[in-house]
Amino acid sequence: MNKQIGYLFSTVVIAAMLITACGGGATTAAPTAAPATSAPVAGGIDCLGAKAGDTITMLYQWSGQEETRLNEILKPLVDACGLVIKPESTRDQALLDTKVQAGTPPDIAFWNTAQLVQYEAALVPMDKLGAQGENYADFFKAPGTVNGKWLGLPVKADIKTIIWYSPAVFAAKGYAVPTTWAELEALVEKMKANGDVPWSMGMESGDATGWTGSDFIQDILLVKQGPQYVLDLISGDVAYNDAGVKDAYEIYGKWARDPKYTVGGAQGTLSTSFLDAIYKPYSDPPEAMMVKQSGFAGGEVAKKYTDLKYGTDYDFFAIPGAQGLQGGADWMMAFSDTPAVRALVAYLSSTEGGANWAKSGFDLSPNKGAAGNYIDPALIKKGEALANTKGFTPDIGDTIPGGFGKAEWTALVDYVNGGDLDAALAAAAQVQAEATK
Repeated sequence: MNKQIGYLFSTVVIAAMLITACGGGATTAAPTAAPATSAPVAGGIDCLGAKAGDTITMLYQWSGQEETRLNEILKPLVDACGLVIKPESTRDQALLDTKVQAGTPPDIAFWNTAQLVQYEAALVPMDKLGAQGENYADFFKAPGTVNGKWLGLPVKADIKTIIWYSPAVFAAKGYAVPTTWAELEALVEKMKANGDVPWSMGMESGDATGWTGSDFIQDILLVKQGPQYVLDLISGDVAYNDAGVKDAYEIYGKWARDPKYTVGGAQGTLSTSFLDAIYKPYSDPPEAMMVKQSGFAGGEVAKKYTDLKYGTDYDFFAIPGAQGLQGGADWMMAFSDTPAVRALVAYLSSTEGGANWAKSGFDLSPNKGAAGNYIDPALIKKGEALANTKGFTPDIGDTIPGGFGKAEWTALVDYVNGGDLDAALAAAAQVQAEATK
């Protein structure tokens, strides 16, 4: 299941945009522009030679509230330089492929790292466009670098290395948020001894059943082995049946297969949908004490239980002991080199651009300028975790090509079902080897 983690702007008119129900097609919004002005610098923003009326064509995957927030982020640039943005929104990557193959790509696209490799020859390097690389940690620049060329600017991120719980329930039962992995393991054992089920680990998701478990295992790897180990798995330098991977599976399996540790034991893990798993710590009475899930879980809880309050009834903590974070990001890539594109790249990569991204509430920004500028309480906590991390790793299954993601989920499902772990990992490692050779 692809979980990775595209944009728009205007100042006077926000054009209505229609997205097909399942994201199959694309829609084009009317061009938007700021009042005509030729001021080269306004509010600290350098237009870099861009003139009022200069256009930027753009393709991205976002819609609705996401576009509204992007408008807020880009408004200072549009106001300062009088740019006209011609946006197009789609969930279908085939549209981008068609445009690139026809020789009519957008000036800017916001997509995934795989497209940086796919379109390498057609892209303009970020440093050539004036991106301010000092505002990004090396581990955020590295995934956007292809054959030594920095082709993608990470603009939006989400983190997965977190655990959701109820502060109210913890307080009532005398449980404390752990600060080390050993404390987390001790907490799990204390909950079990008290007759409370520690985890809700359901991972049913149709053809993608297993992805929540693979996320959990990757976070265990970040605790036990560190981010470089995860990156070495992705590159193929470490085989997927390595002893470190087996250890992570066994830690996960201890919890995922036993009804004393997770709701329903192995059958519950395999048959409970990932959305239902999110809800179980917040039912009345709670069916579990914790669920490991990425940032979107808070929104799902808020929709399901409208009377619950963030910070009191539901909250999260970063997985203690993790040496890095797992997450997804959206990347900006440029197919043209114009003054307007340079102004856009310079602004988004500036500390001001990072701060404005944070203030908008449009998830997290890898830009160091975002630190200290988040307003939403949940984003403040996630932003602190992102700012303090020593590493950031993409999803292993999503990143290794050649169908490895499916092979990884199959190994996990087989193991939770009681299958032989060595055989399951060997099968996945064979697919990994073929994909990364």
